Parts: sequence; structure tokens; C-alpha cells
Amino acid sequence: MFGLFKAKSIEVLAPVSGKVIPLEEVNDAVFSQKMVGDGIAIIPSQETFVAPFDGKLTKLFPTLHAYSLQHSSGVEVIIHIGIDTVELAGDGFEALATEGTMLKAGDPIIKADLKKIQALGKEIVTPIVISNMAKYTKLIKKDGSIETSQTLMEVK
Repeated sequence: MFGLFKAKSIEVLAPVSGKVIPLEEVNDAVFSQKMVGDGIAIIPSQETFVAPFDGKLTKLFPTLHAYSLQHSSGVEVIIHIGIDTVELAGDGFEALATEGTMLKAGDPIIKADLKKIQALGKEIVTPIVISNMAKYTKLIKKDGSIETSQTLMEVK
């Protein structure tokens, strides 16, 4: 009976392998000051970015530098590949999914040529933020190194 009142947590899986860093260390005030939402960042070590949970791909930016998904619970996540990468106008990015589609955790969404992005003078650190965090009470974050589809955060 008491289990009815226990808040269910939603797992947000890593959309890419790499090194996890605190959001506060991202070299962009919009993310480091949590203006978009709370979360974490990954310095990616591979080029394919995937869905962090089962949900709808609600936005695939025309420049392919960012995407957002919504979980059936209402949790919304934004994955922003690199800093100021919108300025690349899609150069170095390839869409692997279509906006508006339902995806399963681990489905590929974007392929990013990380070497090219860095050669064009952009950082590849990737913020992953819960954009509607005000609706939730707690965010449990992981640290260290992570592999794609391992648990990165839990939203309660």
C-alpha cells in the first residue's frame, strides 16, 4: 500500500560514450548556470548520439547540433552537441532519425564528425539537460566515464 506513494524515477541513459563532467564546468553560461535546465555534460568519445530513453523525438534542430525527446512520463531532455555548434549550420552533422518519430532507448539520432567540429574551432562537450526540471523533485547524476546506454541520470 505504501508503494503507491513512492515516486517513480525515470532513467536517462547516456546518449554517447565519453567522460562525464558537471554541467557547471561547461564553457557556456546558458548551460553552466542552468538557464535551460539541470543536467550533466559528456565529452564524447564516439560519433553516434542516441535516444536516452523511449520517447518522442520532439525537436531535431535544422542545424543538427541539438535534439530533444519527451518521455511518456513528461520528462523532457535536450542533448546539445558541442558549444556554439549552431554556427556550423549543419557542417559535420548527419541526421539518422526524423523529428516527430517515436524512438526506443539506444536508437541512433545524429552522427557528428567530432574531429571536423573541433577542426572548425568548436568544443565538443555535450550538455544533457532536463528542460522541465521544475516539475520534478530530484536529479541523481553519475560521474566518471560512461558508455552509451548506461544510466547517466535519474529524475524523480
